[in-house]
Parts: sequence; C-alpha cells; structure tokens
Amino acid sequence: MGDVLAGIQATWEFESDSVLIRFERGIRTPKLLSVLGERRIPHEALASVTLTPGKRGTVALRAVPRSGADPLMEAAADQLKEACDPYRLVLPAERETLAEYYADELRARLSPDADRPADRFTVAAPPPPLHFKAYDGKASFDGTHVSFRWFRTGASSAKWKAGDQSFPVAELSGVEWRSPEVFDGCLRLLRDGGTPGERAQPDQDPAAVVFGLGYGPVHESLPFAAAVLESIRTTSAVPALAIPSARRDPADIADRIRHLGELHQAGLVTDEEFTSKKAELLAEL
Repeated sequence: MGDVLAGIQATWEFESDSVLIRFERGIRTPKLLSVLGERRIPHEALASVTLTPGKRGTVALRAVPRSGADPLMEAAADQLKEACDPYRLVLPAERETLAEYYADELRARLSPDADRPADRFTVAAPPPPLHFKAYDGKASFDGTHVSFRWFRTGASSAKWKAGDQSFPVAELSGVEWRSPEVFDGCLRLLRDGGTPGERAQPDQDPAAVVFGLGYGPVHESLPFAAAVLESIRTTSAVPALAIPSARRDPADIADRIRHLGELHQAGLVTDEEFTSKKAELLAEL
C-alpha cells in the first residue's frame, strides 16, 4: 500500500504487512495517545475494519483488534473512552470516500483467521522500565519483577504488615486493571486461578495498588499493565528447560533479609520462620 492517511490527532501509514499509527502530541490529544507516540499494528492483529459517522461533520475509521493480539487492549478490557481508542482515526466527513478506500484495502489484507482470537501478542507493549504512583504506593516494573513500595500515608495496615513487595513475572498468571476513572480503580497482579470474588479487597491485597484522584492515571498505569501482561505471556511461552537459572542481585537479597529481620524483631514472624526464610534467601546468592 505505502500510503498515508492523516486524520485528527493521528496519522496512519499503510505498509505491506502492517499499519503504522503515529499520534500527535498536541494539548488536545488524549495523554494516553501522546504517551504511546506510535504503534505498529500487523494486519494479522486485526479482526475487522469499520467506517462510521462521527460527531460534528466527521467520520471514524476503526481497525478492530483481534482478541488476544494487543496487550494494551487486553489490559484495558473495554474500559477506554472512545477518544482514547488507539485504533480509531477521526477524519473530516469530506474524506469519507478516501477513508472507505483504505478501509477496503485493509479488509483485503486481513488474516484468514481474523474472526478467531489470536494465539499470541503481535502488537508490542511499551517497553520497561516503567513506574507510576498509585494512592497507596509506587509501582515499578523492570522487565522481570514488579515492585510495590508502600506510602506511609495511603497504605492499609495489612499492606504495611506484609511489607514492600517484589513479584517475579514468572510467578504471575495475569493482570487486572480497573480504570482510575472509576470508583474502585486499581492494578492487581494475579498469581492463581481464583475468581475476583475470592480475592481480598484491593486496599487490603499486597498484590494490588489502588488508584485515587490524580493517582495511577490512565496514561501511566495502563501501559504499565500492558507491559507486565506481555512479559507474563512471553515468559509462560518459554519452556522451563530453556530458562537459565540466574543469581539474584545481592543487594536485593540483603534488603529482603533486612526487612525479614525487622518483621522478626516486631514479632510478626517466628524464630523458625525467620531462620528458614533467611536460609532460602541466602541460597539464591
């Protein structure tokens, strides 16, 4: 194809095997799109293409992603507002004929399996390191571990008792992201197959950070969730025998032993638990 279609707040470049979407960085562009900058969407990641009337003399061209193809959209779970949809291009109504031409061109390039869920992510998530401030702590992701550092103001007593957390991606099964624009917004790391109703409330769960007014905004927390989700899927797809054993950072081990000692002194762990866990940590060096 090799053509360009410029719309409002974004430009689509049509290539032989993908669409390169470049987002503007203007003050009217939603922050999520500005942060994403650009995204390459392979044709195999698309389920369908639609063209519908927009608001105030516009039309909207949308490339509908396949389920399971894009970690960002998987993490969003249909919670994004229309204006923040990275697959939607708004154009003046007088360009409808041109938009229909490109829509037909894209439809002709859809995968024969376009109506089926994708078996892997084919759209890249934002790369780590990533971090953001939630209401009760700071979340960080370095590519292999997700860390939560609790704030003295905001974190519940349950989280203070559990201490700061570090989760190896290899031990996670998924990510639950609830938009910070709703009352119960949070980011929760999933480590088992339990149903949401069986889990602790996010403010009591050391595997979750909760959002609040100005904390965990969409443009920071959603790319974070997508990057973690992509890493989980990638890690789980690698056979166990192909993963080389790696020594842990001595500084991280020392920090965890120090924290364990504080819990021991406070009477939150027994002598036996302290001795056993300390031996496990030293064995990781």
